[in-house]
Amino acid sequence: MSARHGTTDRVRRVTATTAIALALVVAAPAGGATRILAVGDFGVGGATERATGAAIEAWEAGHPASLLLTLGDNDYTESPPAFRSNWHDAFGWLEAAGVRPRGTLGNHDVRVDGGRYEFKALRMPSSHYYRSRPNFDLFVLNSNSVGDRQTRWLKRHLAASTATWKIVSFHHPAYTCGGYLSNPAVVSRWVPLFERYGVDLVLSGHDHNYQRFAPRNGVTYVVHGGGGQELYPLRTCPDGYPRRAFARRAHGFLDIVVRPGTIRLKAVSVFGHVVDRKVINP
Repeated sequence: MSARHGTTDRVRRVTATTAIALALVVAAPAGGATRILAVGDFGVGGATERATGAAIEAWEAGHPASLLLTLGDNDYTESPPAFRSNWHDAFGWLEAAGVRPRGTLGNHDVRVDGGRYEFKALRMPSSHYYRSRPNFDLFVLNSNSVGDRQTRWLKRHLAASTATWKIVSFHHPAYTCGGYLSNPAVVSRWVPLFERYGVDLVLSGHDHNYQRFAPRNGVTYVVHGGGGQELYPLRTCPDGYPRRAFARRAHGFLDIVVRPGTIRLKAVSVFGHVVDRKVINP
């Protein structure tokens, strides 16, 4: 190889490396930000679940994430071996991408062994837990059992949190206007704690559609159960609810970027189109 050709090859390699690095800088959250992808009601197995996993994988390739948070009903088969196989087929790419799963239990998940068979795959230490990340604390609750013990746990940990942002996940929505309406136990026992201790964002599934509500007493409620199951129709919200700011009967997932000064939320279709976006400020 001539010196000229060797130099040309080196220039090409440097140029390609620079282009890749620039693309990663542009795509990745900046300034200590953390991206969370969230999906609910997806555990149907087969081609549908694989398609959901592929859609999230394609989005994550251009929008690198740290966490994949499930919003419940991770498994409709009620079969631990089927769940493990379906999860691997749809989301086996997570580890290589550096994305950590975190699971939330839905009503279908707890029908077998209280959902414990999902704990390992979804990195759940128990049915309710919290994790601290730079700028935010994530509280994952089990809304299948809104009892005294879990409520005391929630109150204690919310009160102790000094995080800039507090995000809570559980399956049964506090507010929803579709196939379901409010969960009375969640509204009476947990919503006052969210308001008292400064929760910023509450994520739920269960209703197979997407809904975002205007903040009430500082808390923004988002429902996304469009991970793959049959979609539910939307209806007019009853009096007394927070104002529903946006709703769409569509499959998809959430993209949430948490920065020191903002939370930026997007609802993304399975085709990679952003259908709704919201910026939450302190």
